[in-house]
Amino acid sequence: MRTNTLRRGLVALFAAAISFGAITHAQAQSKQANVLRIGYQKYGTLVLLKARGTLEQRLVDQGFEVRWTEFPGGPQLLEGLNVGSIDFGVTGETPPVFAQAAGADLLYVAYEPAAPSGEAILVPKDSPIRSLSELKGKKIALNKGSNVHYLLVRALESAGLKYSDIQPVYLPPADARAAFERGSVDAWVIWDPFQAAAEEQLQARTLRDGQGLVSNHQFYLAARPFAEDHPKVVATLIEEIRDIGHWVEGNIDEATSQVAPLLGLSSEITRKAVIRQGYGAKPIDAVVVRAQQDIADTFTTLRLIPKKLVIQDVIWTAPKSIAQYAE
Repeated sequence: MRTNTLRRGLVALFAAAISFGAITHAQAQSKQANVLRIGYQKYGTLVLLKARGTLEQRLVDQGFEVRWTEFPGGPQLLEGLNVGSIDFGVTGETPPVFAQAAGADLLYVAYEPAAPSGEAILVPKDSPIRSLSELKGKKIALNKGSNVHYLLVRALESAGLKYSDIQPVYLPPADARAAFERGSVDAWVIWDPFQAAAEEQLQARTLRDGQGLVSNHQFYLAARPFAEDHPKVVATLIEEIRDIGHWVEGNIDEATSQVAPLLGLSSEITRKAVIRQGYGAKPIDAVVVRAQQDIADTFTTLRLIPKKLVIQDVIWTAPKSIAQYAE
């Protein structure tokens, strides 16, 4: 009974958006002709790309303007993509799996290199918990269906625990931090920059990060109708993301100074998060598809999603005419 309820709750996060009703991709695009609507989160390359403005300059020649919307997490961002309020966004590994299970019409268009240390299971600095096995029976905060959901599953497995052995408390990052600070939960599974902020500001202790457990890829996703109708726009966007990512790799300090005020965080916190991020967007390859398939199969086995998925079905193939995308 608990498993069925949990499964329904997870998939409902995306299914509710799909059944939201009258808003379709076609309707939204007809109302927002020649507009690329990008969803982003408070981390990663898109924050810098938004501030830099080079994408807007390039897309003017293609007759497009760009609009940006911030989301608190990947599941919420993909809800926006589902109901047609955005055309493109970035999330961690797990949100697109749950979105696909709920029927989302999305495509994976690119990914960032692995960043396993950019997410972790944190405990308060004075917590008596010293090992993953001690999480049994404990309350653990996480954003439902987010990238850290898979980290938690894998971490528990590595300690010989089942997902049913813990008490998940599903909260978005801001609410989860509040619960963590007041001691309402025993641990918090979170990603950067929230992770770095908790480490620096709260002296939160890392019980386990993703090293050796997960890849923590970031994925760029598009609404299928938009990607199919405007492949050149998508390719231009990915090229800009890749270029700025390569710039960050060689300019960590400058990138930190630009990102810190955008995030409202100190340079120390921001630098830690910037260093742990993966950079250099790449087309989806067979190895990454296999890794995503493993994640999907894991959640199917746990009955947290209702059916087996085929990740390859939602991989974008850029037209051969879009040469710069394959460079």
